[in-house]
Amino acid sequence: MARERVMIVDDEESIREWLSIALKKEGYEIKCAENGEQALELYKKDRFDAIITDIRMPKLDGLELLKEIKGLNPSANIIMTTAFGSMESAIEALRGGAADYITKPFKIEEVKLRLEKIMESERLKRENIYLKAVLKKKEGERKIIGKSPAFMNVLAMVDKISKSDSTIMIYGDSGTGKEIIAKEIHNRSNRVDRAFVTINCGALPETLLESELFGHKKGSFTGAIKDKAGLFQVADKGTFFLDEVGETSPGTQVKLLRVLQEREIVPVGSTSPIKVDVRVIAATNEDLEQKMDDGVFRKDLFYRLNVIPLRIPPMKERRTDIPLLTDYFLKKYCTKMGVPLKKISSGVSQVMMRYSWPGNVRELENAIERAIVLQEGDTVRIGDLPEKMIQETPKQVFGSLKEKEKEAIASALEETAWNAAKAARTLGIHPSTLYRKLKRYGMDKK
Repeated sequence: MARERVMIVDDEESIREWLSIALKKEGYEIKCAENGEQALELYKKDRFDAIITDIRMPKLDGLELLKEIKGLNPSANIIMTTAFGSMESAIEALRGGAADYITKPFKIEEVKLRLEKIMESERLKRENIYLKAVLKKKEGERKIIGKSPAFMNVLAMVDKISKSDSTIMIYGDSGTGKEIIAKEIHNRSNRVDRAFVTINCGALPETLLESELFGHKKGSFTGAIKDKAGLFQVADKGTFFLDEVGETSPGTQVKLLRVLQEREIVPVGSTSPIKVDVRVIAATNEDLEQKMDDGVFRKDLFYRLNVIPLRIPPMKERRTDIPLLTDYFLKKYCTKMGVPLKKISSGVSQVMMRYSWPGNVRELENAIERAIVLQEGDTVRIGDLPEKMIQETPKQVFGSLKEKEKEAIASALEETAWNAAKAARTLGIHPSTLYRKLKRYGMDKK
């Protein structure tokens, strides 16, 4: 997990060394500056979670440094240290946006306590923003399901690349589960305790997308009534999944390139960069190399994103996973809808194994959900499947399935002395469904 970074600013070397040694023992990454000017230069070049600065310093003092840094980043966390009796300066610092102040001489335990309080507050802020974005999706999250050779190769690759911070490009058709794989990479990474943030780059217009990604300053455009942190800041120390990255505009591509090269963002309407520590995973269902040749996707951005390419196979390359996925979705939606667990007929299994699945796993999930909603009995049958799946089934297969269904209906009717209601219960279908099938097969004249 990425360590939290603290800058110590004081013109007394002994204090800098004392604080640095003590805070390193607490797991913080420390940088020191001996005056305000040096601190400001460090802040412009790097990212810090908190700053501890003395108020009284030569050249640029602590109050001026506070003002400069707050101008660059209004959400910066700054703790001021001041000599005993200088309460006016401390109050002025708090009014200027300081997070806290400590009077000298102070004990290291007091510094640790104040610093941890600020860090915890920042963690909660990030988590709250993140949770608001993902809690609505929690119910729909899917597990990693699959044992086919093609899919096991993907999981083996995931295992190899998760611990690194390298940028990953996931390729795959719509509905193959690119976001699920990205989340699995995050869950196996050293950033698992931090946010996993997602955005669909193709779902938003350019202006709104840039505001969501990088944030904006108050007044930068109509409707920008206050400063807003971008999702890259929300994802700080975590993972950011950029879906449909091929849909981004040239302007957004330039800004994404800056994030990958410099590890910094510039909010819309601002000229001051903000450092971020984010692992980027991008995804596309397009041919980005063709888009490069067509001049609509930047080559430099492509090579920055394509450090580790990962291809997710379509359903047609992992057909042996269809029964596993079907069972999973049956359990999921029967539980969600509060109905007894249904099973699928052998005919449905044959149709599913032969279908082309242009919508991949997402289409399979939708088909099962639809079937459970429509099926009133305990068995999902061919008639409960989407029409296009039935139409695509080869006639010879469908013919044999039809004969099997007719035989099953005839057998149930014989066993129940042609009591349609009892036969329907035996078959696990609604009586009205049985009547329709009898009419379709010309069996309603007996």
